[in-house]
Amino acid sequence: MKKWLPLVLPVLIAGPSLAQQARFTDKDYEHAEMFLAHHTQRYLDQVPGKPVWLSGERFWYRVLTSAGSEFVLVDARRGTKSPAFDHEKLAKALRAVSGKNYTAFMLPFQEFTFSADQKSILFSAAGKKWSCNLKTYQLTEDAASKPIHAAEREAGMLSPDGKKAAFIKDWNLWVRDVETGQTTQLTTDGTTNFGYATDNAGWRHSDRPVLLWSPDSRKIATFQQDERRVGDMYLVTTNVGHPRLEAWKYPLPGDSVVAMIHRVIIEVGNPKVVRLQVPPDPHRSTLGDDISRAGVLNDAEWSSDGSQLAFVSTSRDHKQARFRVADATTGAVKDIFEENVPTQFESGQNAISWKYLAAGREVIWYSERDNWGHLYLYDVATGQLKNQITRGEWVVTQLVRVDEKKRQIYFLANAREGGNPYYTRFYKVDFDGKNLTLLTPEKGVHAVTLSASGDYFTDSYSEPDVAPVYVLRNSAGKQLLELARTDVSRLKTAGWKPPIPFSVKAHDGKTDVYGLLYTPTRMDSTRKYPVVDYIYPGPQGGSVRTWAFSASRRDNQALAELGFIVMELEGTSNPLRSKRFHDMSYGNMADNTLPDQVAAVRQLAAQHAWIDTTKVGIWGHSGGGFAAACAMFRYPDFFKVGIAESGNHDNRNYEDDWGERYNGLLQEGGADGHSSYHAQANQVHAGRLKGKLLLAHGLMDDNVPPYNTMLVIEALQDANKDYDLIVFPNTRHGFANYTGYMMRRRWDYFIKNLMGSEPPKEYLMKYSEDPRNHVE
Repeated sequence: MKKWLPLVLPVLIAGPSLAQQARFTDKDYEHAEMFLAHHTQRYLDQVPGKPVWLSGERFWYRVLTSAGSEFVLVDARRGTKSPAFDHEKLAKALRAVSGKNYTAFMLPFQEFTFSADQKSILFSAAGKKWSCNLKTYQLTEDAASKPIHAAEREAGMLSPDGKKAAFIKDWNLWVRDVETGQTTQLTTDGTTNFGYATDNAGWRHSDRPVLLWSPDSRKIATFQQDERRVGDMYLVTTNVGHPRLEAWKYPLPGDSVVAMIHRVIIEVGNPKVVRLQVPPDPHRSTLGDDISRAGVLNDAEWSSDGSQLAFVSTSRDHKQARFRVADATTGAVKDIFEENVPTQFESGQNAISWKYLAAGREVIWYSERDNWGHLYLYDVATGQLKNQITRGEWVVTQLVRVDEKKRQIYFLANAREGGNPYYTRFYKVDFDGKNLTLLTPEKGVHAVTLSASGDYFTDSYSEPDVAPVYVLRNSAGKQLLELARTDVSRLKTAGWKPPIPFSVKAHDGKTDVYGLLYTPTRMDSTRKYPVVDYIYPGPQGGSVRTWAFSASRRDNQALAELGFIVMELEGTSNPLRSKRFHDMSYGNMADNTLPDQVAAVRQLAAQHAWIDTTKVGIWGHSGGGFAAACAMFRYPDFFKVGIAESGNHDNRNYEDDWGERYNGLLQEGGADGHSSYHAQANQVHAGRLKGKLLLAHGLMDDNVPPYNTMLVIEALQDANKDYDLIVFPNTRHGFANYTGYMMRRRWDYFIKNLMGSEPPKEYLMKYSEDPRNHVE
């Protein structure tokens, strides 16, 4: 067995402290770059991929090892694990048919499927599809598999029986027979900007349909989306010759007309459109700013026999949610109940967490009505509450499984066990709220994957500074088998160290807020270090995002290696806490958690003498770009250097749902003569800038249009303020191939303007793939 070795170890552990370095070299940047994810990930061993459950309570997973990777097969009933196949024999067979030097633990694929009789496996390698007989290890080309268009593999498009794929053509919905390729038109009256299943409202404008197949693959729940009078968004390419204009429907806050969806059910076999007998709904979801996830229609659920469709209608301002049930044959709709809130309603945290139980005429509902996210049981026949299922000062974050026969609910929740409120554990409870059982007692963030029966589940748990453990449990929570324990020894040998979790008080001096701190591995505690605050203010997420283990989080540790203290903080108004916590800045998104950021830096400096509060920088992307510029304008004496990437600096210029969800509907003609959104816009305060500000935006950003940054530029020029600017022609929201360029420029900017040192000239970031993940 040939092992690959961490050849870059000497680079990682070399070099003096950089705190007071006058000039940086390429070697300094090379050292920092080794702490980015594409480098650190390769030093992690015993890292399993997502389990793939099979029949008979078995599953397989791929695990990364110091030798490469291997595929493991687990029998949950027996509590055993073994190689999924003979890796050496398969490598030998592949070498014979391809002429390439494959090895047992460096196979050129990451996934496979078992044949129906379990006697062979199917996979793709060397540009072909193969079938491998697990007795003889004879390889044959798999000519039986019918090709499926790449887009049709998406969950929303392919029917449950795998026989049909839905697609949009000329604003109408069609299906393609996967076996024969024959197409059938399902609707005929779709017209321009009034089409069926369209995914082109706001910052989403793809050709993928949005729909929900019935379990029997006979019906499709979708909508006809009316955008005929909705305002347009425009972007223009940069090229030699005539530029290309991109135009699509992009409603803004305050617009009198937004995208409206006319709900329909389509019978597929003998095409027929059944219109639901309700007024059209605004293009809204109870969770997030989109009505689909991977093409699947959100907030809708079929009964098991396909006779009924349950759905939720959300008001434009997210303050009202109506639970409804439609007759799939007639289109008749019954309103069951509604929930009204003064701010904004959410039906879950990590995912929509309501469940329609057609057989028992019940619905499990999610609400924060008692200030905490909990589950409630409703009677569908009467629309009345039967009982509250969960209760207490903790948060249900996701409904995972409902066992109607046993009348039990499996769910993820935060904060019930005390400690860090962002740690997630797995529970089960009876419908009546009795027998609440903790299934995953270990401290940390737990992620679970259940078998089809729900009798078994895999569980991975970790903390930001504690590597993951992967186990198999039964539905009672009993651990049956340890699957893997991530080994970070090679990573530590390479010079890595984890971030430091911390807790401080929010700006109110009472509320606990939590974050992570990154310090140089070659730190000199007798010196003062400048601070870089990485910010993402939400309010739908936060700076830390996940409290599970990660070898690298963006470029936080890389920046620390250059001589900075890097902080990321979950401020007030971010989710996964109480309703009051989340609503603390409702109506004023420009708060941006900034009072908490300032309070946190000051408290950490009081605890650690090596933090220099006279040199504080801040950066963020998207909502973080909005926050970073806002920090420079509203706290100009505290934040000295800011980098604002792709910021939605004025939410009147960002898609309608975002601002209207967290600010409420735009109101014109306030006491100052301006709209209710005016004072929150960054350009209004740009004249207060004192420090160094770098703005960056992609000119083809179809999420946050670049005009947001242009408004700030115009205001800075009007105020006679200096600023720096990077634009990326022909580039979308995340900068794509220019991500490394932007990162290098970010390092340069902080080194020069916050540290007062000189960066190396035009350092080139180098990306390298983990060889264990090579696919052909």
